[in-house]
Amino acid sequence: MSLDETDGRLLAALQNDARLTAQELGERLNLSASQAGRRQRLEAEGYITGYAARLDAARLGLDVQAFVQVQMATHAPEAAKSFQRLLRTQPEIISAWTLTGEADYLLRVFCADLPALNRVIHEVLLPHAAVARVQSQIVMNQFKADAPLPT
Repeated sequence: MSLDETDGRLLAALQNDARLTAQELGERLNLSASQAGRRQRLEAEGYITGYAARLDAARLGLDVQAFVQVQMATHAPEAAKSFQRLLRTQPEIISAWTLTGEADYLLRVFCADLPALNRVIHEVLLPHAAVARVQSQIVMNQFKADAPLPT
């Protein structure tokens, strides 16, 4: 199914505030209650995959954010599965992507401090048999917060 303009407006509003009720959506977007109720269809069709609260990392004591590139020594399927299982067990690694290019994985990591980041790199990632190289970039300042997807 393709999205129309109303669906796009509804998705944009929900990305900014997922707590909006159908009535509030209708009022904000000048929609009828039934049009605002399209949220349920968008959920059922997989456009909306969930709802989450955005937390302040600094308030939680997570003062170091880093992007970590991982280059694999092997691309054997079992090695990749094992590495991905390892990543899922580490709460500091909040997202991970496979990439084209020199690095095979890009990880987004939040830690309390530099020793904690060092532990993730030297005690978790590097000891994995399939890992050849790890390179990290520490975020100095995030001047644009994670933004909603364009709709």
